[in-house]
Amino acid sequence: MKNSKDYSKKIQNLYKSLKQKYPKVQKVTHPEIVDALIFGIICEKISENNTESIMKKFSDYFVDLNDMRVSRVEEIAELLGEDNPDNRQIALTLTKVLQQIFNENHKIGLEIMHKIGKRPARLKLEKMDGLSQFVIDYCMLTSLAGHAIPLTEKMIEYLKDNELVDKQADHPTIEGFLAKQIPAVNGYEFYSLLRRESETQKSKKKAARTKTANEEKTKTTKKKTKVVKKTKKTTSESKAAKEEKTTQKKTKKKTKKSVRKK
Repeated sequence: MKNSKDYSKKIQNLYKSLKQKYPKVQKVTHPEIVDALIFGIICEKISENNTESIMKKFSDYFVDLNDMRVSRVEEIAELLGEDNPDNRQIALTLTKVLQQIFNENHKIGLEIMHKIGKRPARLKLEKMDGLSQFVIDYCMLTSLAGHAIPLTEKMIEYLKDNELVDKQADHPTIEGFLAKQIPAVNGYEFYSLLRRESETQKSKKKAARTKTANEEKTKTTKKKTKVVKKTKKTTSESKAAKEEKTTQKKTKKKTKKSVRKK
């Protein structure tokens, strides 16, 4: 990455400030690799708190992961919150990944990946259709004790907006750079803190945009109200002027008639 030394200092300062800003992070681990994959697929687009609630719904609703594998996409989407295009995409990815695991292993399980080593395990995940880099990194970090920093779109946007990384850098480059700056033992903590900060800033920006939009709407409404009042006033004045003019004409006619009679 260009100017990596400068960005390295910024990342270290960011890490220190985030540790001071937020409570201590409780590390999350997924003993079952498939659980890590499912959680990662969902939480890439949905907050981790909501993902935990969804995982509980899945556990209560489906008999097991094989039951989820053969379920309808819209059925899973509804459990994610509502049947919309984004949730359908998540549901489709879930069923696709579970089907691949079943086809290869004749069951929903990837226990063997704990035995083959981290690098072969990553290569195996990268060959699976439908897994994004975030999901692979999340699985490596939380289930395979790998050195990775999972990045959502919001996290990358935050880093670029705050000039903490090169704005031209792509996802793999940024992830690789961060992994070099943050020791493996601190990988989950940094990921969690950065994610929280990026989502907090995103919410603040959204609230600010909504406030600005509402203020503009209020201003526009006030302007329209003034125009309407002005128009009504002008119409009223014009009507009064016409009535006065009509009255004057009638008065003149009466005066003329009186003069003629005399």
